[in-house]
Amino acid sequence: MKTDERPVASPCVSVCALDEQDICTGCQRTVSEITRWGRMDNQERREVLKRCHERAVAAGLIIGM
Repeated sequence: MKTDERPVASPCVSVCALDEQDICTGCQRTVSEITRWGRMDNQERREVLKRCHERAVAAGLIIGM
């Protein structure tokens, strides 16, 4: 991570509940992604955010583009 680059913000929306697949119903992260977030670099965080978006689209929570 470049030293002048700000950390990618957490997608947490303070709706912390896990579904049957252990995915947070608020942010769409897995338990592993949530616990590792603080140790991820920005590239890893962006990859997680992409997967969260894909999960939200697949679950019908948002409309994909």
